[in-house]
Amino acid sequence: METVTKTISQYSRELSGEVLEFLNGIAQDYCKVKNYVYRRYSGIKSLDKLTPVYDILTQMRYCGLRSQLELPVVYYELAVTEAVTDIKAMWGVLKNTVRSLIDANDGLNADERMYIRTVLKINSTFYAVLNCLEYDMPNKVSGLELDTKKLNNLIRRLVRRHIKTPRQQKADNFLVSPAGYRYGDGGIYLVSRTPRKRVFIPLKDDVTTDRQIRVCISGSSARFAIPIDMRPRKHSDYDNTVYAYIGYRDMLTLSNGNIYGAALNEMVGPETERLNRKNRERAKAYSAYRMYEESGEKTKTERIDNNNLGRKKYDDRKRREREKTQNYINAEINRMFREEKPARIVITKPVTKNRTKNYSKAFNRRLTRNFRGYIRETLIYKCKINSVELVEINSKGTGSICSECGSEGKRERENFICPACGLHTTIAVNTAKNIEKAATPQNG
Repeated sequence: METVTKTISQYSRELSGEVLEFLNGIAQDYCKVKNYVYRRYSGIKSLDKLTPVYDILTQMRYCGLRSQLELPVVYYELAVTEAVTDIKAMWGVLKNTVRSLIDANDGLNADERMYIRTVLKINSTFYAVLNCLEYDMPNKVSGLELDTKKLNNLIRRLVRRHIKTPRQQKADNFLVSPAGYRYGDGGIYLVSRTPRKRVFIPLKDDVTTDRQIRVCISGSSARFAIPIDMRPRKHSDYDNTVYAYIGYRDMLTLSNGNIYGAALNEMVGPETERLNRKNRERAKAYSAYRMYEESGEKTKTERIDNNNLGRKKYDDRKRREREKTQNYINAEINRMFREEKPARIVITKPVTKNRTKNYSKAFNRRLTRNFRGYIRETLIYKCKINSVELVEINSKGTGSICSECGSEGKRERENFICPACGLHTTIAVNTAKNIEKAATPQNG
């Protein structure tokens, strides 16, 4: 039977000071282990050690850190594994950044771009290039006339410029494996630092699991993020096909004209502007702080540090606003399922637009906060749990041609105008109708 994994939250009752001290101690040591792994294995000389993770686990078992922290193995090894996963993700992001910069570099020809992309794709070759080692030329580019010295120097220069060592700032959560806990007496017993002794945490419900869980500390209580497997729901009355465009302003626009998430831009826009304004103010404060620090004016630097450079309020409000928007997205997708009753949803595959353009920080922040990725992920997940087929088609031509006559149209802000047939509609509605035409069999 096919199942879908869903993460639910389980909450503890109010905890005593002793239990909170234990949880915070484990979280702090868990954070120390992760940061140690980040520092030791996120450099170019460790790139070939990340897979398999067992090699790093073996080295970390004998480095003395676990005995120094007196951290139980059920927490220690998960901290190491999670840190290695983060380092792999860092390298993935870095490679994508280098690819984007290569695409935007007009001084490279097609063969040189192909060579660099090939090097980025083959980890052993990428490692050799970064560490100035000998390597076999990949078959795909072996016959090309290339200045590999120049190209390898370019790769190394871009990596040095954009590599960022991961770091965990907050010590408020940790993972625990099934061997590290058991349920009983209306709560959960976690492995403590003392052998054959566990710490009891009372829970508000009786949900149990045998999976790896994450413990998050918040105030005087704890939250447990628990993955559970659930069977997809079947809806006998879901028999429609929905063609949807995921937009920047309106969340989902359907080919029948219905719109879901029309208030999304009203929620995201003001918050983006607030962050732009706040970040400008913080940049001025950082500049003044550095200036006063260099001139030795300790009183002024302390005042700025105490009143302007903290991140707690900044991060908390940013998190609250993001959660509010995510809740709205979830509610609107649920409403679409209830009202449209889809058995099949058709959308376009994600695309990267204008890869050769260098955007401003403000524009990149707007792109980051447009939530299209979150909408797509949520839609995929909700299709799985509701047994709805999700189809992704190529987006080519769906936004530029007229959905009525097929001629090339004009896009003016959010409007779409066709000079040939006179169609005047929104870009979102026109695109949704083109998605329907492209996905309908008789139209190819």
